[in-house]
Amino acid sequence: MADSPAADPSDDSPATDSHDEPSTDRTSSDRVFDATSRFITGVELAAAAMFALLFGIGVIDLAIQIAESVPTGAITNPNVVIGFIETGLLLLIIVEVYETVVAYIEQSETRVIVRLVIYTGVIAMVRKVIIFRTSEYATTQDALFAAVSYTVIVLGLVALLYVERSIGNSLEG
Repeated sequence: MADSPAADPSDDSPATDSHDEPSTDRTSSDRVFDATSRFITGVELAAAAMFALLFGIGVIDLAIQIAESVPTGAITNPNVVIGFIETGLLLLIIVEVYETVVAYIEQSETRVIVRLVIYTGVIAMVRKVIIFRTSEYATTQDALFAAVSYTVIVLGLVALLYVERSIGNSLEG
């Protein structure tokens, strides 16, 4: 192969493939774009690691809470159980946010990312509905307003999920 013309260093003919040459013709905006892209990817990776860490800490904390409530009998208190469910749903939200960040890192299709965001919203709103207590509001009207708001948001998210799945199925089929 050393006798081939492409390998001859004295050959002054222009290269036919631009990938063989070092990219000396790159503009400064290309270099800035590459640097900022690497920075964004690094921040996304750090965010993913932080969400994974939060999830791990949350699981350990939930296990400790449950273990501490068993000997005292507090595990039979419905409010305590609702607290565990709230924490569990919060952990699911963390997982969904983690998956969304990973989808961004992997540069997934926009549909995948939108679906993950909708799932996160649904879980968050279900969490709000489960922990909803009228006693936490100053007036009955405030509680009613909050309940109606939660209902509208949940219905909106369910509608978005339906539309996303319908469009997704029609695009795939």
